[in-house]
Amino acid sequence: MNMQEWLNDLRQQKRTIPILSFPAVQLLDCSLSDFLNDSSLQAEGMKIVTERCHTGVGIGMMDLSIEAECFGADIKFDGIDIPTVKGALIEDSAEFLEVPKIQKRAKIYLEGIRKAKELMPQTPILPGMIGPFSLAGRLLDVSEAMILCYDDPDLVHDVLQKATEFLIQYGNAFKEAGASGIIMAEPLAGILSPTLVHEFSSEYVKKIVQELQSDDFIVIYHNCGNNVLKMVDSILSTGCSAYHFGNAIHMKEMLEKMPNDAIVMGNIDPVGILKDGNIESVEKETKQLLEECGEYDNFILSSGCDIPYTSPWENLDCFIKTGNDYYEE
Repeated sequence: MNMQEWLNDLRQQKRTIPILSFPAVQLLDCSLSDFLNDSSLQAEGMKIVTERCHTGVGIGMMDLSIEAECFGADIKFDGIDIPTVKGALIEDSAEFLEVPKIQKRAKIYLEGIRKAKELMPQTPILPGMIGPFSLAGRLLDVSEAMILCYDDPDLVHDVLQKATEFLIQYGNAFKEAGASGIIMAEPLAGILSPTLVHEFSSEYVKKIVQELQSDDFIVIYHNCGNNVLKMVDSILSTGCSAYHFGNAIHMKEMLEKMPNDAIVMGNIDPVGILKDGNIESVEKETKQLLEECGEYDNFILSSGCDIPYTSPWENLDCFIKTGNDYYEE
């Protein structure tokens, strides 16, 4: 499938495409733990969500611990919340940090994409993948990584080079599994200064894009940080096919800064509105965002980030319907 043409069609057809994967556990009536460790459940979940929400695209899970786990990071999972990285893997030197093979749960996620493509052969599949600085932050410790950008930038670059090499390998594996692209989550970069984000994030994202992106494989950049309005030039320099932003920013301000040929996606609050809200608040917030941004033909309605797995489906159904009704009028 030519994914550049698919993006052009999406721009014309205006479907609502949230980052929606984990709430499939409710439809499958399985535990979060089972879902994370069973590729068949993951594939079936993508199919059910795609059909129910009429998105025309299968969205893979945005699990930002998976790549760090391949490097050997300690993962915390209590069976209730999404897995997270515990502690730092690297302290003073990255000399002995090896670029790992794809292993552990990452192999399960790849198999889930392969099975999803078998279930939906005509549907593009877009798995989630962490961005380079966000991965480096999980290997160095998130807070420490910010300080090291000033105190020991060489160490950060050493980790970034190895993180980037691994992410290119992982992205190619997704491509071989049948994915039509990736949604690259680089949230940690969203709290850097504009100068630092270019040096420690955008340049490495660009390398990944140059290696992976083609007519039949796209990279969608996601950043839910609150500084992205100051980073537009750097973010655009990555050359991604589309850009997805979180609810920490005013979306209309971003659309005013972005060129019309760049597809911009977002940004209904996934927690405060889609998880913790109700049908009335979901409809109100969605209509308000569309009234502000619907006139931009490069805007695609989405959630601001990955939607929590406990989000009520009546809220999610309302979100999809409100968006689709707006464009069908």
